[in-house]
Amino acid sequence: MGVSRSGLYYQPVLPSAEEVLLRHRIDEIYTRWLFFGSRRIAAVLTREGLIVGRDRVQTAMREMGIEGIHPGPNLSKRALEHKIYPYLLRNLTAQYPHHIWGIDLTYIRLVRGWMYLVAIIDWHSRYVVSWALDQTLEMPFVLDCVDRAFETALPAIFNSDQGSHFTSDKYLERLLSRNIQISMDGKGRAIDNIFTERLWRSLKWEEVYLNEYDTPRQARDRIRAWFAFYNTKRPHQSLDYRTPWEVLTENRKY
Repeated sequence: MGVSRSGLYYQPVLPSAEEVLLRHRIDEIYTRWLFFGSRRIAAVLTREGLIVGRDRVQTAMREMGIEGIHPGPNLSKRALEHKIYPYLLRNLTAQYPHHIWGIDLTYIRLVRGWMYLVAIIDWHSRYVVSWALDQTLEMPFVLDCVDRAFETALPAIFNSDQGSHFTSDKYLERLLSRNIQISMDGKGRAIDNIFTERLWRSLKWEEVYLNEYDTPRQARDRIRAWFAFYNTKRPHQSLDYRTPWEVLTENRKY
């Protein structure tokens, strides 16, 4: 798990040291303060001595696949012709394993570049059903992650943001052909997929920010180990200090 077909071979990404620093710092600020948009992040960076304009921060955030959780332009761009589905989860609680899944993308930093991580989480148990890493935001690694998840189970409802990956025909066809209800976050509301946002925060503060990944292989191996720990060893306060695996498997009637 975690190895996408398009990411089997490492093709070095060689951005400038300044661009790497900028994106790493944007990621840290956003992870700490989800409600910060490009204007506030640019202000924080300027106070730290990294003088950048809002437009540059906004472009970086768009390319990183992130956005602040406030009304306004959605930086996870979708194609205008793609269909948008309503958000189905307001005031709805996941009642059993695989009732609701959430999928999302995030930025993973390397010493000399970055990668992108996609993961699917079960809202009831917080179990990470599937994940994949790649060096680009191209579609194949997202579809690989979805296909692997469907080999284990099918959710009743699948939630995502309105980004181009999750409004694409190839993604939607996979869900519709399996009679899965499609839910999408409100525009500019990453908090609608809050369980995935919490997963990203835990992963980054407990693993990514504590280590330096020289290569994609190192990143993949470390993140694989952390997800195994998260799923099977790490107790969650919201789960009465049980692990996601314990909650996922406590009732096999689903």
